[in-house]
This record gives sequence, C-alpha cells and structure tokens, in this order.
Amino acid sequence: MIAAMASLPLAATLIAAEAPLVSIKSQDDFFNHISKHCGKSYEGKVTVDNVAGGSFANKKLIMHVRKCTDSQLQIPFHVGDDSSRTWIITKTGSGLSLKHDHRKQDGSFDKSTMYGGHTNDAGWAEMQSFPADQYSKELFVAQGIPQSVGNTWQMYIYPEKFTYRLTRQGREFRVDFDLTKPISTPITPWGYE
Repeated sequence: MIAAMASLPLAATLIAAEAPLVSIKSQDDFFNHISKHCGKSYEGKVTVDNVAGGSFANKKLIMHVRKCTDSQLQIPFHVGDDSSRTWIITKTGSGLSLKHDHRKQDGSFDKSTMYGGHTNDAGWAEMQSFPADQYSKELFVAQGIPQSVGNTWQMYIYPEKFTYRLTRQGREFRVDFDLTKPISTPITPWGYE
C-alpha cells in the first residue's frame, strides 16, 4: 500500500486548501472602522466610574492603534506612566475576541493577563460586546476576584469618539477617546518591540 501511494503523482496527495476565516459584515465593519486609525494615538478621559478613587483617576489616558493586520488589531492603552496594557482584537472565524495583554515593565507577563471575552452575537458596526470567556472566569476565581466573572467589555467606534467600557453587576467603568485630535505616539508598550 505504501509503495502504491509513493507512486501517486504529487497533485493527488495534496490536501484541500485551508478553509477561509469567515466573518459577518457588522463585525468586519467594526474591525475596519478601528483599523482606519492604525498608527494614530488619541487621548481619553474617564466618563463613568462608579468606584471612587479608581487607579485611572487624574492620569493621562492614551490609546494607540499600533498594529493592524487583516485578522488582528493591537491597541496599547497607556495609563499615566504605566504602559502595561494592550487590547488585542482578533477575528476568530466565529466572531471577534478581545484580550487584555498585561505585562510587567521588564516585558514579562503579569499573572493577570490575556483575560477577555468573545462576541456571542452580530453586534453592530459601531459597537461590539465581549462577555467574559471561560479562561477569564477561571483566572478571576483563582485570583480571588470572582465578582469579575460577570464582566462584559464593550467597545464603541464613531467618527469622533472611541469608547472602552466595562460592566458587571454593581460596576461600570468607561473611557471615551477623542478621535478628532490625534496626538503624539506614546512609547512602545511593555513587552513589545
């Protein structure tokens, strides 16, 4: 049998082409609206935070649409001098994934990293929701913050504003970025080249 297979022409042994990464229009449009800002940075401000004295208070907030491919967007989120956070939006073939890549200043991964969620509906070209995925839920429980199991992250993109929002029972946090005023590119986020 092996000898018979060895004598087959090469074309007969080729496997079918890789399946395409499918997507839907509302998610493609959302992804493309953000990617139009690739290479640009914008300043934001906290517009909702129902926990007084949060770690973002009185700090300069900058998002930088740093790296864009056909299937992934990397968006560092700088909080004052802290360049540990990068939002990663990825086309998965069954929707969009949002992950939070957290690094230490030496570039190594924080123990709380790559948490996030996955879309579970079409969303809109201007807004997508990312309920916490199973990895994130297990991470939150292991870290002693089970209240975060109910996290849903939302991102909104309009011509003049980008919004990052976190909600769960009893918690809401929102940062709005002004897309009409690009600013200077911040430093490279920790752990990236």
